[in-house]
Amino acid sequence: MTDWTHESGARIAAAVQAGDVTARSVVERHLDVIEARNPLLKAFTDVTAGRALANAERIDARRRRGEALPPLAGMPFAVKNLFDIAGLPTRAGSKINRDRPSSESDATAISRLEAAGAILIGGVNMGEYAYDFTGRNAHDGHSRNPHDPERMTGGSSGGSGGCVAAGMVPVALGSDTNGSIRVPASLCGLFGLKPTYGALSRGGSFPFVTSLDHVGPLARSVEDLARVHDAMRGRDPRDPACWGGPVEPLAPQIETGIGGLRIARAGGYFTRLASPQALEAVETVAGALGAFQVAEIPEAERARAAAFVMTMTEGAALHQERLRQRIADFDPEVRDRLLAGAMLPGAWYHRAQVFRAWYKEAVAELFRQVDVLIAPATPVSAPLVDQRVFTVDGQDLPVRANLGIFTQPISFIGLPVAAVPVWPAEGMPIGVQVIAAAGRDDVVLRVARHLERAGVCTSRVAG
Repeated sequence: MTDWTHESGARIAAAVQAGDVTARSVVERHLDVIEARNPLLKAFTDVTAGRALANAERIDARRRRGEALPPLAGMPFAVKNLFDIAGLPTRAGSKINRDRPSSESDATAISRLEAAGAILIGGVNMGEYAYDFTGRNAHDGHSRNPHDPERMTGGSSGGSGGCVAAGMVPVALGSDTNGSIRVPASLCGLFGLKPTYGALSRGGSFPFVTSLDHVGPLARSVEDLARVHDAMRGRDPRDPACWGGPVEPLAPQIETGIGGLRIARAGGYFTRLASPQALEAVETVAGALGAFQVAEIPEAERARAAAFVMTMTEGAALHQERLRQRIADFDPEVRDRLLAGAMLPGAWYHRAQVFRAWYKEAVAELFRQVDVLIAPATPVSAPLVDQRVFTVDGQDLPVRANLGIFTQPISFIGLPVAAVPVWPAEGMPIGVQVIAAAGRDDVVLRVARHLERAGVCTSRVAG
């Protein structure tokens, strides 16, 4: 008998459309896994079982009537709890937000996925206000990695990574400001897509750093990334930065191969603080792609520093009133970073923006010479849940700040990235970033699909 919790969203939708399984039975099976595994893994914070079962019944009724079903019919999904879910307060990983009124409507991403037939199962855990790379949460408990519950999921979309890797859902939505989709994808052994900035709507999601925030999916297959992206794309007046994504849908393009693409490894900055496992993962992917050229992204280290300045400044401005009125209700680690951001000179923010404009053009010039860059997603595989420091090349680095050391210089200018998982012979997975020029989300997914088909990058359900 097929265990639908081990199948991709695309496979589930095809089976529901064919009548091989009912949407209700799929939802019930996933709810059973959530009930069994969530107490340990701390992935879900809100389970919308009644809503999910009612939507499943509607899909099954449509099929019984002989109606055509939408493309994602019956596919369960979850969302990071910074997305508005009608009838629930939008937590954004915090204690303070729980006192807000319940949302009157769903986020745009949820509405569009449900219009495509997908079934929301609930909201999942995250680092407080998305200011986190670890998956730790002082209020809802720390997300634990299904492949080894003593280890982190990564963050801030930690619940999104954990629930997909555990088989609770095939797809979950996360957000990525400085790496919060790619870090959990790396540590949990998943595929993740950080689209080009503005390609997918953030409408109805709680912000962190408006000029850097992205939303996107984590999944166990590249096809699911593409199909979810296609269901979510399109302009949205709720998000002024949303330009609507590529004109052509991505799913039909992922099978077109990588012929003619100029692919290079990112050198310099992207090798200096990478562990041997991270470097080996890049070499494995490079070998599978025939990527023998090395290209260096100019001033990547300064880009990371500028991203920190913008994050701290904009984050502090967003939370100014909450810091004044309810400072004791913040996670101390988040509180201290926001307070530090409030004290940064305004001139630093201006300098970061000036540098950003220069850096964006410098990297655009690099992408006139190559089509794809590959780089580590994280410097190490998943640290222990309570681990504070990791060591690379003799240097001790704080975990919370440095799991995103290789992701920040990329999201700083909104480039599309697919995170792809590489598994060692033993132990935990680690991810590799597949990076392309702005607007070329199709290219990163084509490369990711090639690696998946070749068996170089695969995902699996833990346990």
